Amino acid sequence: MAKAGREGPRDSVWLSGESRRGGRRGGQPSGLDRDRITWTTVRLLDAEGLTGFSMRRLAAELNVTAMSVYWYVDTKDQLLELALDAVFGELRHPDPEAGLDWRAELRALARENRALLVRHPWSSRLVGTYLNIGPHSLAFSRSVQNVVGRSGLPAHRLTGAISAVFQFVYGYGTIEGRFLARVAETGLSPEEYYEDSMSAVTEVPDTAGVIENAQDIMAARGGDTVAEMLDRDFEFALDLLIAGIDAMVDPT
Repeated sequence: MAKAGREGPRDSVWLSGESRRGGRRGGQPSGLDRDRITWTTVRLLDAEGLTGFSMRRLAAELNVTAMSVYWYVDTKDQLLELALDAVFGELRHPDPEAGLDWRAELRALARENRALLVRHPWSSRLVGTYLNIGPHSLAFSRSVQNVVGRSGLPAHRLTGAISAVFQFVYGYGTIEGRFLARVAETGLSPEEYYEDSMSAVTEVPDTAGVIENAQDIMAARGGDTVAEMLDRDFEFALDLLIAGIDAMVDPT
């Protein structure tokens, strides 16, 4: 049984009748629908983050009372579930009829997932909080399973391979998204922020040595912009993981 004040798995909006009806029975508030509420929530979360979001803030943005919003969801958690699944609907899936190699399809899915986490930095917090069993999330999971399933790995290795790739993507996209959000708050460009950070840490004796020792490695990575540096590291790490899957298909 869930503790008092805590949402349990069975409190998920996707396990209640509300997700199928799109609202409670009775008089529907005029001018509202679940899609409008959900996408307004997404827009507010993009602009203000999870800490700045509240049902009162949402109601004000919609120009309605908070009770009107509660006609569609029982709790704030259920609304956040809807917002999370809505942005998963932005992910593009490989066309199974295109005949692409599974490696190319896995790279495409990983890139899409990374971009989503960067575009909606708040989503990474919610991915680990809820069941993620909405239709768009399940469609993405199904695509991932189908692609990795074509790698040739035995069935008992598939979940480990999926975890290796997409937990890496989760970590990379989460850190990148938070970095870019922090940069945006300063009003600097990513390049200005990066240079200022490197300059600042080299002035501290305890960190200067570590940074100096890493400078050759960082220079060898290449890239004229922060975006290029991030892309190069991401792509190479993804290549390593895919090569690892290949190697485990037939380790003899």
